[in-house]
This record gives sequence, structure tokens and C-alpha cells, in this order.
Amino acid sequence: MSNRVRPVIVALATLAVAIAATVALHNDSNSNTARTPTPNAPTSDTRGSESTRHSDLPTISVNELPDEAVDVLALIDDDGPFAHSQDGAIFQNREGILPSRGSSHYREYTVETPGSSDRGARRIVAGADDERYYTDDHYESFREIVS
Repeated sequence: MSNRVRPVIVALATLAVAIAATVALHNDSNSNTARTPTPNAPTSDTRGSESTRHSDLPTISVNELPDEAVDVLALIDDDGPFAHSQDGAIFQNREGILPSRGSSHYREYTVETPGSSDRGARRIVAGADDERYYTDDHYESFREIVS
């Protein structure tokens, strides 16, 4: 290899490493674990409490949920068993209402609707960061579940 080519190769290799490092840093800053805290929300890690808000969506307390939703929350915490084969399936957030996260961040679970002949419209969507959302209108709107 000539003396003129070697510095060019070293410079290109250095540039490639710098670009790779920049891309890696950018990906880390946009990962599922990077999150800007909700304004005015305390940042303690008490699961399901007002202090661990994951969104600016309206809230609903566990005490305000229908009994069937409280039962589903307990099943989620215990990893089942669930009544429907669709429970635990990836929720893709196509509506874009929930905070934007990775493609497999959210899972959906059926909340039984008394008197309904099918799964009904009520769901809990659980995120990989222990956040929980409730919808009673089949994804038209969501409320973040808090203690």
C-alpha cells in the first residue's frame, strides 16, 4: 500500500467510527427507556401512582375502574391466565393516542363487558414500563390508570 493511500484509509475508518458512535447515541436517546417526565409530575417509582405518570392523557384511578378491569389488572400482574387468546397480543398504537414507543412496547387485554356477546369495547393496554391505560370505547380514547 502506498504512503499516500494509507492516511486516506485511516481517515475514512475514523470517520466511519465517528458516524457509528453518533448513530448509536441518537438511537439511545430515542429508545423506549428515554422519556421526558410529564410536567409537574413527581418522579418517584411507585407503580400505578400519580407520581409515575407516563403521559399527559386524562387519568382514571383504580377505584374508578369497573370491577372487571380491576380483575384484569391483577391478571396482568400475575401473567394470567387470560380468558381470550388475543389477550397479551401486541397493541400497535395505530391511533397514535398513547405515547409513541417501540413496536412491541404495548400489549392489549380484554375487559369483559357484562351482557356483551363478544369481547366488547373495553380494554386495558399495558406498556413495558408498567404503565396501564384503559379504554371503554375500543381505542377511541384512553385514560391512564393511576392509584
